[in-house]
Amino acid sequence: MMRFQIILAGVLTATQSLAQTDSTSFFEARKISESDLAKKREGTFLTGLPDFSSDPVTGFGFGARTNIFWNGKRDDRLFGYTPYFYKLKANVSYYSTNARELALSLDAPYFKGSRWRLKVDFKAQQNPANLYFGSTEKTLGPLHLPSDPAATFSSFESYDRARKLLREGEPGEANLVTDALSNRFRETEFMLNLKADYALGNGKWRVMGGYEIQNLRYKTFEGTKADALDPATGNKTEAPNGFSLLRRDFEQGLVSGLTGGWVSIFQTALIFDTRDFEPDPTKGAYFEIANEFSGPVIGSQFEFDKLFIQGRVFKKLPVGPRTVFAARIGVGNIFGSNAPFFEFQDQWSPEGSVNAMGGRHSLRGYRANRFLARSLWFSNWELRARLAEFAVSRQRFSIGITPFFDAGTVRDKWQDLDFKNVRYSYGGGLRIGWNQSTVLCFDYGLSKEDKLFFFGIGQTF
Repeated sequence: MMRFQIILAGVLTATQSLAQTDSTSFFEARKISESDLAKKREGTFLTGLPDFSSDPVTGFGFGARTNIFWNGKRDDRLFGYTPYFYKLKANVSYYSTNARELALSLDAPYFKGSRWRLKVDFKAQQNPANLYFGSTEKTLGPLHLPSDPAATFSSFESYDRARKLLREGEPGEANLVTDALSNRFRETEFMLNLKADYALGNGKWRVMGGYEIQNLRYKTFEGTKADALDPATGNKTEAPNGFSLLRRDFEQGLVSGLTGGWVSIFQTALIFDTRDFEPDPTKGAYFEIANEFSGPVIGSQFEFDKLFIQGRVFKKLPVGPRTVFAARIGVGNIFGSNAPFFEFQDQWSPEGSVNAMGGRHSLRGYRANRFLARSLWFSNWELRARLAEFAVSRQRFSIGITPFFDAGTVRDKWQDLDFKNVRYSYGGGLRIGWNQSTVLCFDYGLSKEDKLFFFGIGQTF
């Protein structure tokens, strides 16, 4: 509760210290560059594409991703200051692992020409392919099978091969035949989120408040008794019941939340933002202090307090038609002795949650949730170089490449965060811009443990 009070005090202090200017001058802080403004499309239009994606956890996916933009006319006074007046996003996806998702989002920056920005998000999803490797800094160690912690693997490929051998029940194998499922669990989620932020002073600072309600259900994959061969006699015998790592940790009291339930969250944030074009900036900075509070006092079945601080910088370089250096650093911590395990999986931000840690939004050379603990820091570095631009009918496209480098680590206590046991990944990506506000991202990340391909819509940060 103390962190929540600190955030609220900071918001009030910022509100008092930043003097209000007239009703229009604060928009100047967000003015779009002249080159981007010349290409910005007028009116209402749809961008939509079939969603053929590949994720190392959820598998091959297909569906549809659509955005409806209301940009207004070029003579509207805010046309040159906001990426759009309204945006409605609708995504539906189905994956080869039987994962599925429906997401709807409405975003209204500078609502009706005011200092207010309103957002509404809804999501319904089920993912039977979530991975759990633990919830402490011990996850920084090498991969191992729960049935045999002494046997470690230097790569996910060798680890996965060992799991498949156990699943097939090779003759003479006395280990658990269901160890192949031991890291997996299924999550079913329904979520509704309402947020509003208000621009202060000259518009560079904003304060945000929000409310989110979730209903979560979880299922682990437990094995059944199966025949195995006794290596000494060669006769059939019953292997022990299989288990999942998540359920074992839950039954041993190491984690909570496996029974799921209702989560009610009050969100607050203080934001500093000078980016010139939010979906794909060429210059400026973004800084936020974000907090999520959940407890019985607001109708939640769980009690925790999450603090996340991040900063981003963007700098256009004098190389080629459009080359931008982009960097981000984030630091987070979860307070509360009985915080549920699922809150360890991400850090909340008004810009969108960040997988913690591994996956497309943090360490692209590692799988999602590979490293989990109460505290973390991570950093991303990119060079976004545009190679070409062209128009097809009334649609404008751009093509670029993005080499990147990621780093980060986790700790059980925030006081122990340092630069030891840091995990690194690197790689390259392809960026396809569509009418400026839609950016298609293809990333290939490498680490000493894995090689992964990701596809998504929107810049990584």
